[in-house]
Amino acid sequence: MAATDPPVNVVEPVVLSASRATDIPACYADWFMNRLRAGFFPWVNPFRLSQVQRVSTARVRVIVFWSKHPAALLPHLRELDRRGLHYVVQYTLNDWEAEGLEPGLPPLAERIRLFRRLAKRLGPERLIWRLDPLLLADGLGVPEVLERAQRLAATLAPLTRRLVFSFADIERYPAVRRRLARLGIGAREPSAQEQLDLACGIAEINRAFGLELMTCAESVDLSEMGIARGRCVDGDLMARLWPGDEELMAFLASPQARKDRGQRRACGCLRSKDIGRYGTCPHGCVYCYATASPAAARRRAMAHRPGGERI
Repeated sequence: MAATDPPVNVVEPVVLSASRATDIPACYADWFMNRLRAGFFPWVNPFRLSQVQRVSTARVRVIVFWSKHPAALLPHLRELDRRGLHYVVQYTLNDWEAEGLEPGLPPLAERIRLFRRLAKRLGPERLIWRLDPLLLADGLGVPEVLERAQRLAATLAPLTRRLVFSFADIERYPAVRRRLARLGIGAREPSAQEQLDLACGIAEINRAFGLELMTCAESVDLSEMGIARGRCVDGDLMARLWPGDEELMAFLASPQARKDRGQRRACGCLRSKDIGRYGTCPHGCVYCYATASPAAARRRAMAHRPGGERI
């Protein structure tokens, strides 16, 4: 290490998050597996570049994958199984195709086919459908959003047990507002009343399917509609899926298994370590706050070397 390099702190998480910051399963799956084989992931705090961590895989028992099209992860699932690692996939599947809000993603039909393949491979409890974020736009009001949610639910509900949704955060992110204005896209956050209308509509749709409904990092109380405040990194789910894993059960019963204080106040997630990097997702979703420049993210993705240490 050079004299000018920041000190490296070694952390040994039990739960790995891959990743809230970028789509590792879709874009960096080979890199992820290479780092898993190497035994560690380098991570730099994007808000404090002097904070550098070496994220060891020595104690990892569970991986939570987050993705909008995790096709590149499929060839690696067998190796994850051989390593004795547990994993769940949080699969965001929206129908904003007509509005072009997720321009870097494959067609909706292809993403649905992949959801089916994953459900067959993982089973319904380890594959979680995310309708996320819910937003409104010109010609896309509450009735239209709910109509699309109904169509998706008719296809996806038999393949999963849980639906997680959230409402778009646009006003708090100036870069997102500027991007939408530059593109001439009239997407906006739902108002408080529209949030209630959307939640009520989703609950009504779900009467035919019986999914477990959860919000993600939302402070609004929707419990009267049968909608819980979510825990996307969910210790209860882990305990239900893998009760025979003594190391995992010991962690879940320990003081370490607390709420993740690095997330928003309304987030109910269990403590985990996210190994992603902001500004590296090439999907170009117009509402995304994790990527300030989609063009720069695409260039980074094209120049990425799976054998390198960092994304």
